[in-house]
Amino acid sequence: MYTELVIYIQNRMMEKIVVIGMGYVGIPAAALFADVEGFNVVGIQRRSKRSGWKIDWLNTGKNPIGGDEPGLSELIAKVVKKRTFRVTDDFSECKDADVILIDVQTPTDEKGVPHYESLREVSKEVGNHMKKGVMVVLESTVAPGTTTNIVKPLLEEESGLVAGRDFSLVFSYERVMVGRLIKNIVHLPRIVGGIDEESTRRGVELYEHIVKERIYPTDSLTAELAKVVENTYRDVNIAFANEVALICESLGVDAFKVRELVNTLPNDPSDASSNPLRDMHFPGAGVGGHCLPKDPWLLKYGVDTYGKFEVDPIVIVKSRELNLWMPTHMADLVEEGLSEAGRKLDDAKIAILGVAFLENSDDTRNTPSKPLYELLLKKGAKPVLHDPYVRDFDVPFTEDLNAALEGADAIALVTKHKEYVTLDLNSLKTQIRTPVLVDGRNVYLKEDCEKAGFIYKGVGKPH
Repeated sequence: MYTELVIYIQNRMMEKIVVIGMGYVGIPAAALFADVEGFNVVGIQRRSKRSGWKIDWLNTGKNPIGGDEPGLSELIAKVVKKRTFRVTDDFSECKDADVILIDVQTPTDEKGVPHYESLREVSKEVGNHMKKGVMVVLESTVAPGTTTNIVKPLLEEESGLVAGRDFSLVFSYERVMVGRLIKNIVHLPRIVGGIDEESTRRGVELYEHIVKERIYPTDSLTAELAKVVENTYRDVNIAFANEVALICESLGVDAFKVRELVNTLPNDPSDASSNPLRDMHFPGAGVGGHCLPKDPWLLKYGVDTYGKFEVDPIVIVKSRELNLWMPTHMADLVEEGLSEAGRKLDDAKIAILGVAFLENSDDTRNTPSKPLYELLLKKGAKPVLHDPYVRDFDVPFTEDLNAALEGADAIALVTKHKEYVTLDLNSLKTQIRTPVLVDGRNVYLKEDCEKAGFIYKGVGKPH
């Protein structure tokens, strides 16, 4: 009882940070701040059917994020043991918070329109409970203009306070990547954009506690724009690589060899205007994850909604459409391989290897495996999904690799999990019924597969 009283008094003397949303962004951010001397962190997570279990897991010091995530499990266990981090579903924890981080997702629909239901709901809850002098930080990726046109009015309306006078408001986006969540937060530069100079100053001061690289101060709109442009840049570059891969397939050339030769141009930072550097990206089975499939649409939505004049981002939109189409190309390669084996796609069992969008992770957001599964199902095939890391998915899958492979007529590799990289091709051939292998991630050498008796098809590989 005495110990708990001492801890309670100590916590009241500490700066309180509330982090709303215990996902891939909120969990590592909360854990990092909770490890800073003088900070007491409370995570808020809805007790939903899909994610409510995270509350109990985190409060016992367990990491709910699967796959290889260096340092995160140890850090969570450490701060829970220190009693500087706990999780609840109670928004009243915001009443005495000094800082509130908002880390909720903003999905886009099939037309590229963002759905702000979660963000609006959370903003209202925060507005209802926040105190004067608090700093609210939006870390979630949003369309440019969202902080000042959606979040700010909701906070002011619900609280009766005025942003920039009674409380600070900041947009500071994450640069996390599954598999290196802690590393990216700590060791990548941070962009902090406030609605006014004081908000920006406070935001920079906050992140100096956990970020070891340079922190760049700016305004909220510029920061919002930088975030979506950053990911759109990558999406466009992947689309370019995918288009080159299709060209190479048509001409009978290995796209990965072309990439290797293109990228021999060196980096010469001494003269930026004439730097010959080329960085052609990898082509593949499709683009997944939370950011790349939606951020180009958020960029477009921002300029469509808040721009002073009309802009038609043709390159961005066409790139997004090409990347969306790549699972269709995978399905075509499966059908082509089966045809060469004298087998029709109808009623054929297809083992799809990988549900997560990223290797050695459990992150299934916008995975290209789902549209591939649905396309093959629509064509009359019997696709079976396998993944060694995923716990939950809205399409049936198995964790039993042998069950997925047994009697398969084709293998479609979508995710470069380490378990697939080390598969023995000769043993693999004995498990399946029809030796067709479609490689969507350049995992296997074409000659090795053909030597083992497979009909090999691959994205960017000669037909």
